[in-house]
Amino acid sequence: MRKLKVGIIGCGGIANGKHLPAMKRNGNFEFVAFCDLIEERAQKAREEYGTEDSKVYTDYNDLLKEEDIEAVYVLTPNSVHAPASIAAMEAGKNVMCEKPMAKTYAEAKAMVETAERTGKVLTIGYQCRYRGDSAYLKKACANGDLGEIYYAKAHAIRRRAVPTWGVFLDAEKQGGGPLIDIGTHALDLTLWMMDNYEPEMVVGSVYRKLADQKGDTGNIWGDWDPEIYTVEDSAFGFVKMKNGATIVLESSWALNSLDTNEGKTTLCGTKAGADMMDGLRINRVSYGKQCVEKPNLEAGGAAFFDGITVAPEDVEQRIFYNAIVNGEPLTVEPRQAMVVTQILEAIYESGKSGKPVFFD
Repeated sequence: MRKLKVGIIGCGGIANGKHLPAMKRNGNFEFVAFCDLIEERAQKAREEYGTEDSKVYTDYNDLLKEEDIEAVYVLTPNSVHAPASIAAMEAGKNVMCEKPMAKTYAEAKAMVETAERTGKVLTIGYQCRYRGDSAYLKKACANGDLGEIYYAKAHAIRRRAVPTWGVFLDAEKQGGGPLIDIGTHALDLTLWMMDNYEPEMVVGSVYRKLADQKGDTGNIWGDWDPEIYTVEDSAFGFVKMKNGATIVLESSWALNSLDTNEGKTTLCGTKAGADMMDGLRINRVSYGKQCVEKPNLEAGGAAFFDGITVAPEDVEQRIFYNAIVNGEPLTVEPRQAMVVTQILEAIYESGKSGKPVFFD
């Protein structure tokens, strides 16, 4: 298998914690260049993952001039996702952009239009789709095992887990807090399972009730600074789809609740239901009795063999590589991710105005 020549835009936490290690394990990526506003971070990434020929930049426009680069990873704050991705596709590069797709629906739409006009591959880093429970449940949904899914919940609740590093608390650079950060994963997972991307209206509530607390916050990453905490601490949405289906989205970084679930979905269909609350559970009525199916998603079962579990980020890299090199289909299609951004933006808008948001 040939090496795919790539450039990395943004060498911070998500690059080093997810993409770069997975790409290294994959073995089919050649790092041509690294870019970060902080040159030392790009240099460090080059030293760990690149070669002697890998270049370092502080301006992604300079990186995009590298003719050898076939694909670009956009791993920046949310405000840079759209401009960097669009510039990359205009320069003839394929793009893996981290979630969320963009700060606004208009930006996400422009990304989709650019991808379709240029013919370049564009996908978004919704790695929750590649988990074992997600893959199993998607097959069940696609097979019609749940029937018509008409009610769902998207779960992204943390009790006290506010990220205090980077620009997570900066509304200008990120566009929001837990809703756009982790709520986006839960909503993407739910829409994908339902295979429903036609929202009719949204009602949202956005709260900043705990962010002004100073000291002794109980936050797992240390106390946050209220002076720079300019985003919400929780947000909730009620989404009505055009076919009548309903989705309730819940998200928080800080909430006085013991009911904490993140990156999960609950689905209710006409034939069966499913949730991810205690592993994957599918509930139905069989022979007149209520029953619950809990599939064994472990790969073991033999003495001295624990099985081989593939990390979601490893699956993500393989799919992106194969889409570019072998023309295979994407799992996360850009128009799907665009609808996620559209709904998130509507929740923020509704929370601010106090009124429902209707879609055309």
